[in-house]
Amino acid sequence: MTSQQPVEGNRTRIALLLEYDGSRYGGSQIQKNAPTIQGNLEGAIKRLTGETARAAFAGRTDAGVHARGQVASFLTRRPFDATVFVDGLNYWLPDDIAVRGAREVALDFDVRRRARRRLYRYLVYNGRAPSPLLRRRAWHVKQPLDVPAMQHAVACLVGRHDFAAFAGSLERPETTTVRTMHRFDVRRLGRLVSFEAEADAFLPHQVRRTTGALVEVGLGRQTPQSLEALLRAGKPATGGPAAPPQGLCLVRVTYPDLDFDEETDTYEDLHC
Repeated sequence: MTSQQPVEGNRTRIALLLEYDGSRYGGSQIQKNAPTIQGNLEGAIKRLTGETARAAFAGRTDAGVHARGQVASFLTRRPFDATVFVDGLNYWLPDDIAVRGAREVALDFDVRRRARRRLYRYLVYNGRAPSPLLRRRAWHVKQPLDVPAMQHAVACLVGRHDFAAFAGSLERPETTTVRTMHRFDVRRLGRLVSFEAEADAFLPHQVRRTTGALVEVGLGRQTPQSLEALLRAGKPATGGPAAPPQGLCLVRVTYPDLDFDEETDTYEDLHC
């Protein structure tokens, strides 16, 4: 597949549904010294359209974190339909990054600010022996976890709170650390323990730090009451420890006027 020189004309904004295995990437955002999801996507856009475009993302994922429902957008003058963007970009992308859907959206569509909810899932493999097949998808915790204790603990997290205790370092210290947690579910699926957090937005490392703190509760090292006290105290970066990145997946980003429902109806009960 080859690209042609771009033609002049009105620009359109394209929104993409992305799935990726983040194991070998330095994160979603472009960095100087590591391969990234954004860098590969912009390279594929360049090769498909002949244009240099900047891709914006709904949420930032750290090094080693996966996504099955990341949303990105970019501007183009190419009058391609959605199937061309899906097939064409996938032709140029590596096999651990895929475009699962494409939509034309309004020129002023802001992929980050327009999002209303984000759903993350963290997976723990809770078995004595490690699982080689899950080593890049789950955190291995071999001691038995008390799931009812963790389910009790998460109740305090739902609602609008200052989550500073579970935030990593902020790019702008003046940024508010108040977020609305719509739900936080913990459930056991055999030897897998799934942590699902859905909020209006998340702070850096918030899900990983919260999961790490919940695992401490599940191991009996902390209590549900101590987790609530940690939340109320609000001292920055005191919650945790942060769970390792490979267990985390960005599952879905919800918008009031954009959906990719037909592209997201597979393997619902799996991690990614």
